[in-house]
Amino acid sequence: MNSRPTVLRRLARWWLMPLPAPPTALRRGPMRPGAFPSGLRSTRLTSQLGVALGATFAVCFLTGLLSHLIQHPPGWLWWPARPVGLYRFTQGLHVATGLATVPLLGAKLWSVYPHLFTWPPIRSIAHAAERASVGVLVAAALFQVVGGVLNISRWYAPMPFFFTAGHYWVAWLAVGALLVHVGVQLPVVRSALSRTAPEPPQGRLSRRGVLGGVAAAAGLITLTTVGQTLRPLSGLAVLAPRRPDVGPQGLPVNKTANSAGVSALALDPSYRLAVVGRAGHADLDLAALHAFEQHTVELPIACVEGWSATGRWTGVRLRDLVAHVGANPDRAAVFIESLEAAGRYRTSTVAPAHVRDPLTLIALRLGGEPLHLDHGYPARLIAPNRPGVLQTKWVARITVRESS
Repeated sequence: MNSRPTVLRRLARWWLMPLPAPPTALRRGPMRPGAFPSGLRSTRLTSQLGVALGATFAVCFLTGLLSHLIQHPPGWLWWPARPVGLYRFTQGLHVATGLATVPLLGAKLWSVYPHLFTWPPIRSIAHAAERASVGVLVAAALFQVVGGVLNISRWYAPMPFFFTAGHYWVAWLAVGALLVHVGVQLPVVRSALSRTAPEPPQGRLSRRGVLGGVAAAAGLITLTTVGQTLRPLSGLAVLAPRRPDVGPQGLPVNKTANSAGVSALALDPSYRLAVVGRAGHADLDLAALHAFEQHTVELPIACVEGWSATGRWTGVRLRDLVAHVGANPDRAAVFIESLEAAGRYRTSTVAPAHVRDPLTLIALRLGGEPLHLDHGYPARLIAPNRPGVLQTKWVARITVRESS
């Protein structure tokens, strides 16, 4: 009966048992005493930076998780069609806080990197495990921040993997490591924030100056990039990798018709849009689509890369096409396929909340003109409150799935 506690006590002793210190002769370079004399570093400064970094990471994680679930919806997820700009806001917030994290993470790593060279390097098995967990946290954080910057810059060459999947799974790793780190360091952080550390001697940069500089850098990065989402600030967005008003018909293009391999099919005079339901089937050419009642809406294209832009779209309500094949648009979902032969986003599912919304169109015109080929000519989906990758271009087939 007492064997289990005995085993646990032995494991605990082994876990915490001090390990032999390495020879003192190895204590050279950054491991020598006084190797990092800066008076700016302190536990309080590190704790303050950690709180700010934790807040930005939390916002990034939650908004990123939301974006991933919308793009790859599980069966339980319900995502509304209104307000039309909700996804635009959440994804813009995701990218803005991610960019603000860059100076925060840099300052945080600067404040703690001397701890990499503490002596002895490993005091116990428990200490080794703690240091390994910190290594995982730092690696995951750098992966997320660097990868995110490369993604919004559309520079995928350094990433030999599908960015979205890698970003998603490493986010869970980062958050898990962060929670472990917070659990271990919380007493230290609480103690550090409850007292005031002495400032360095006069004439040198103060810790408040460091915090102010980091805050100013984060604010400057945000101000000079957030204009790709907030149009009133577009004139200040000098660091934004995309200009939301630059592109065919005044909107950016991520994927052209040539890169998608659909130019010939999209321009083929024999093009037909197939609309398929349990009660009927229709093959509609452009003349037939224009014969439906046309509606004009103003909706944004909100990209996962952070930029968004509003267009004036004209076309046929998706609910009218659903009704045309004998289905009830109030309880139907729709599966949309592109002319693209391959690609991760050549198809998308439109949930009932969006199908029945009168703002959801199969658009034929943009800004009063026929769709540019790179914007999805001859027909594309445009729906409220959806990521741009799900606003399927070059629509070839609509399959109606009506619930009972």
